Order: sequence, then structure tokens, then C-alpha cells
Amino acid sequence: MKMRLLGNGLEVSALGLGCMGMTGVYGSPVDKSEMISLIRAAHDEGLTFFDTAEAYGPFANEELAGEALQPIRDQVVIATKFGFDIDLETGARRGGTNSRPEHIKAVANAALRRLRTDRIDLFYQHRVDPDVPIEEVAGALKDLIAEGKVKHFGMSEAGVATIRRAHAVQPVTAVQSEYSLFWRGPETELLPALAELGIGFVPFSPLGAGFLTGQIDENTKFPEGDFRNLVPRFSLEARKANMALVGIVRAVAERKGVAPAQVALAWLLAQHPWIVPIPGTTKLTRLRENLGAIDLELTAADLAEIEAGTSAIIVEGERLPEAVLKMTGL
Repeated sequence: MKMRLLGNGLEVSALGLGCMGMTGVYGSPVDKSEMISLIRAAHDEGLTFFDTAEAYGPFANEELAGEALQPIRDQVVIATKFGFDIDLETGARRGGTNSRPEHIKAVANAALRRLRTDRIDLFYQHRVDPDVPIEEVAGALKDLIAEGKVKHFGMSEAGVATIRRAHAVQPVTAVQSEYSLFWRGPETELLPALAELGIGFVPFSPLGAGFLTGQIDENTKFPEGDFRNLVPRFSLEARKANMALVGIVRAVAERKGVAPAQVALAWLLAQHPWIVPIPGTTKLTRLRENLGAIDLELTAADLAEIEAGTSAIIVEGERLPEAVLKMTGL
């Protein structure tokens, strides 16, 4: 397995595994025992980087990851997240964010129990809390790192100015945000800032929530409970318009004899050596397909073709529902 280095010396496999969809989000949860087997199979295939969060469930996803990874704990890197206002006893969502230092530390202790471990390798602030100065958040992470409960501090969907302020208090190892050929917003300000600061980047939804696999079109019906039913860019009209983007990826894939998903992931890997995408899946065949992207070489001509084709396309629809979008970039 090829490895990559995120900021502050955190080495992980070139691709990670996003576990969010294993306990819902894209419809009904999948059988738990099957997902435990899939996570362990991912490690057998060479993956060492696994992403979860207290908010996925809530709690169910961390519990799943903890059970699956316990036998191989010392061979993997576990990333989880804090930052939403969730009752730690009942799992009830109280709405909004909560990054008060005392809450962060309580979330860390609860996550350690669910993950069946004595340390969290990478602890992300899931969303910036506008009511808590980021310096206090970074200070809480500094304390947790000093105690040995957390190894690295991460941030998710944060704005550049906030990242800089946090990094000045406690070095940020990785920033997680959406990034793919379906959403290239980070290229303007975020990626240059991360390069300057020496912070790694972990793109979530690197396959555009499945759109870049070529398996979704305007006729696709998402199951009840699938969050894409609420996302503007997955509306019927937006999907029709956005199929042009898939066509460009598919053309390169066909010429190279690979899957569109592999081209989309290889394109991300080619952008910077400190980028580590975390595609999610519930199927072993898709996991292995995704892994093929690591050894897929996109030539300068391939990359130029993708750039020329995609730069002429304006993606239709916002990437998230309005209320969720308001919580990003703070």
C-alpha cells in the first residue's frame, strides 16, 4: 500500500475509508456484521485510515468502527469528530454546534469508550462553533493531546482565517472538506493555505456522493432516508445538466480501461501529495475498485483533458441543503 503524510507527521494509506454510510445517511443501515467484515477486509487490502464521527448515528458509527477495528487497533489510524450539540447520554440532537472546551473533553472520553481505544489518532472539529472562540477549541485539543487521549487535531469545513487562528495555538494536522471534480471550491483559497501551513487535506465525498461513479443519472430513484433527496445538485434537473461532467470522466476511463470512480479518485491524488481522499462504500467490490485508483497513473495529457473539459462546465445546484451550507466556511 502506498502511504501519504498528512501534516504534523501523521502517516496513512493513500486512500482512507469513510464509514459514515455504513449506519445510514444513504438510506437504511446495512447489516452490522457485514460492515464489520468490510472494515476488516479494507485493512486486509492495505487501508490504514478510517473515518467516523459521534454525529453519525449518533454514536452508532463509532461503535461499529470500534468493534471492527479493536483486533487491529495498533495497525490503523482512527479519525473521529466532535462539535455538534448532542446529548452524550441519550444521543438526542439538540440542534446546532457545541465546541465548549468542557463539552469537547466529554465527547473525547465518550468516543474513546465507543471506539474501544485509549487514544483518538485524529480528532476533528466537525463544524466551527460561532459561539466559541477557535483559540479555546484549539486549547482544549492541546490539553487532550498533552493527556495522550488525542494524537492530532483536525478541522472540518472550516474557513481559512479560522484555520490559521487555530493552527497558531495547536498545530492542525488535517482539514477535511468536500472536494472532487463535482465540487472544486477548495482550490481557490483553502488548498493554497494548507500548502503554506503544512496541513494535510482529507476530501470527503471524493466521488461526489456517488455521482462521479457513473452509476447515477436523471432516472435514479434514491431510497427513503437518503440525504441526496434533500441536496439541490441531486434534483432531477440538476442531474440532467451535470451528466456532462460524468461524460468527461467516463471518456477518460473508457480510454484507459478503468472505472470512472478510479479516474475521479486518481485525479484527486494527482493534485497534491498531501491529499488523502476517504471514499465510502458498503460493498467489497467497490472498495477494491476504489483502491485501484492508487496505482492508476493519469498522464499530463489525461489531466489536461479533464481540466479542459470540466472547466467549461458549471455544476448545477448547491452541494448541500441551505441550512447545512450555512454551517460551513466559518
